[in-house]
Amino acid sequence: MLRKPLARAVIAGCLACSTALIPMQPVRAQLAVFDGANFSQNLLTAARALQQINNQIQQLQNQAQMLANMARNLTSLNFSSLNQMISTLSQITNLMNQAQGIAFNVSATQSAFARLYPQQYASTVTTSQLFSDAQQRWQNSINAYQTTLSVQAQVAQNIQADTATLASLVNTSQGAAGNLQVLQAANQLIALLVKQQLQMQSLMAAQYRATSLEQARGVESEEQARAARVIFLGSGNAYTPQ
Repeated sequence: MLRKPLARAVIAGCLACSTALIPMQPVRAQLAVFDGANFSQNLLTAARALQQINNQIQQLQNQAQMLANMARNLTSLNFSSLNQMISTLSQITNLMNQAQGIAFNVSATQSAFARLYPQQYASTVTTSQLFSDAQQRWQNSINAYQTTLSVQAQVAQNIQADTATLASLVNTSQGAAGNLQVLQAANQLIALLVKQQLQMQSLMAAQYRATSLEQARGVESEEQARAARVIFLGSGNAYTPQ
């Protein structure tokens, strides 16, 4: 009966010895510590860097757009009506230069007018001279009216061409891509306006010339009649038979 309690005591002692031989290891928590302030600072730094990158990208885009605008503004207009304008004006100039009788020249006009439209004929003038001058004055008036009609016809033809040119210039200006093209289109529109004004000035010059020559012919007819009367009457002395 004593062996059973003794066995139990021996087992308990062995367990106690084995427990004493195993060192006790303390349990430590392996949890990471979160630093909120450091995290916020890193996040703010990253946001600032991203904003700088975005700003640089925007600057590059603006510079690219600026270069594109400069290239577009410097693009030349691929349309010119100048040669056509010069050609039509040259046609009117040729008609004016072909004017017969009294030309559009100051010195020539003064010389011809003094010869054919004198303020008073000399007493030695002959009937044939009066007739010849009268016929030349009439021819000058006819030529002047003919020149006026020719210039009028040419201006009317030019107006038809100017209508097409104006339409082309307006369409081109509306489709202009840059400032240079807009400026060039505007310059051509101004040139077209100047050309039309020059046409009207030429037409007015031809018309006034014809009117002036006809009025001068009417006035000169009075002097011609006076000179013819002097020739007809002679010295005024009655015939005395010998």
